[in-house]
Amino acid sequence: MSLRFALLGAGRIGKVHARAVGSNPQARLVAVADAFEKAATDLASAYGAEVRTIEAIEKAGDIDAVIICTPTDTHADLIERFAKAGKAIFCEKPIDLDAGRVEECLEVVDKAGATLMVGFNRRFDPHFAAVRKAIDDGAIGTVEMVTITSRDPGPPPLDYIGRSGGIFRDMTIHDFDMARFLLGEEPVAVSAHASVLVDRQIGEAGDFDSVSVILETSSGKQCIISNSRRATYGYDQRIEVHGSKGMIAAENQRPVSIELANEKGYTRPPLHDFFMTRYLDAYANEIAAFIAAATSGKKAAPSGKDGLVALRLADAALKSAKEGKTVRLDKTV
Repeated sequence: MSLRFALLGAGRIGKVHARAVGSNPQARLVAVADAFEKAATDLASAYGAEVRTIEAIEKAGDIDAVIICTPTDTHADLIERFAKAGKAIFCEKPIDLDAGRVEECLEVVDKAGATLMVGFNRRFDPHFAAVRKAIDDGAIGTVEMVTITSRDPGPPPLDYIGRSGGIFRDMTIHDFDMARFLLGEEPVAVSAHASVLVDRQIGEAGDFDSVSVILETSSGKQCIISNSRRATYGYDQRIEVHGSKGMIAAENQRPVSIELANEKGYTRPPLHDFFMTRYLDAYANEIAAFIAAATSGKKAAPSGKDGLVALRLADAALKSAKEGKTVRLDKTV
């Protein structure tokens, strides 16, 4: 069965998802909607799709699923609309910047019996997934400590900072989901420190650009997260998991994996320049998993609940950074 898609939002991440859909033999991009007509037209033309309004997509009988890549403040409303319309829904994180609004949205999804998957693509990266499999196979014994390094090559535009929800909800939220994915237990305490070291204008906009977070589970497992909006050497993405019987790590990836040795020493090519190329396989695998869930009727993962828990962790981290103390999480997380 081929799943017929509509893409809402033809920006940078929309193009990434269009490519993932276009490369999957079980998927077809039928329609694209965007507030900017040229963006929608260019992307639709590249994949043999039509430009349609959101209203037309909502009523369309030739569309089975939607991918929501619009601004964050539209996500929850669109999820509810398409859940009621009987479409399967893939939505970029976060569902909303307010946890209460996310809860309301998930109630609508549950009532409609709709398929909803949230875009935490890193779970589907072959390297990170291999780490999770090694943990499941008992290769390192019981997980004790996780270290996640995630640093962007440069900060986003300042106009994005104001609507992003801040670094914890926009950037670290991916790492909160990865921490849960690797720890195998829910964090119950969050301690965060945040600074402005890259661009003072980010601080003037009310955000941070350099943060460190420690998560702790009820059994004492720990995860340390390091984020920066500036890595002069490329897109820095690493994880390490230490267990009772050993350690497993996923190193940085490069477009070309070679090493040159000469009289000057050992050198390797630069890292990927950003997520569009570093996580190309992850995005393809993610869409494949969504198709499998939508066509089988099985629960999609990461789910809306996963998105809500990651958002609550982000909220707790922000509170911790601002108040300078550890934040304990209630049993709903």
